Amino acid sequence: MDKPQKAEKEPEYLSTLERGLSVLRAFDKTRPEMQLSEVAAATELSPAVARRCLNTLEKLGYVARHGRKFLLRPEVLSFGWSYISSMNFESFALPHLQAVRDETGDSSSMAVLSGHDILYVAHVSTQRHLRLSASVGTRFPLHATSLGKVLLAFQPEDVIDAYLATAPLRRFTANTITSPDTMRAHLMDVRKQGYDSALDELDYGIVSVSTPVFDREGRIACAINCSTSTTRISLDELVKSRVPLLRDASHRIEAALSQFPYVSYSLARSG
Repeated sequence: MDKPQKAEKEPEYLSTLERGLSVLRAFDKTRPEMQLSEVAAATELSPAVARRCLNTLEKLGYVARHGRKFLLRPEVLSFGWSYISSMNFESFALPHLQAVRDETGDSSSMAVLSGHDILYVAHVSTQRHLRLSASVGTRFPLHATSLGKVLLAFQPEDVIDAYLATAPLRRFTANTITSPDTMRAHLMDVRKQGYDSALDELDYGIVSVSTPVFDREGRIACAINCSTSTTRISLDELVKSRVPLLRDASHRIEAALSQFPYVSYSLARSG
């Protein structure tokens, strides 16, 4: 997971809050529970600071202690639920993703940029099993997904330059783009055609196609996709049959966004 960039220290900037949040973010699938020393190493905090953060979070109910190890408590879900409910996704996005799912039988999702990753903010699944499952809050590396390449392609040039200069383009399959030059050329193609597709790039057996969603200022706010198994459909047929449906859904979400301008401000890339 990418670490949030540390803001320049200002009088209104609370370093203690930054440290506490970094402790919460340190727990993930690979580190469901950690000793104090492990938390300190993961967050690059001193053991003394990490201990104070953990003790405070424990008293607030966000962290539990089991022997010498710490782990998150369900209370942390309240942060995510506050966002989901306040942004009204169930009203302006989910009906259109559900319509795509019902028409195609594919999973359909909405995601935003988050560092070098994409972050799912809405998802409608199917009963079909995929090797990589997704849900709200799931993060995937940007460069290996059609959602990520759409989100990056429509960013300002300086954002694209910064990404290509700093992102670790890890190879997941033989189809993953790992060259910055190849990625730049691909992003220009995505801009021209207005969508992107991915076949066996994040994992074998997964095919997807994505389209952008713009705010009323013409800036990309998020992207939506269809994702399914390669045993169901070829890439060419996926693009031919799904892109028109996704474009229609994108336009409908854009129209809804105009009625909820605060959502656009929230989805917009910061910085």
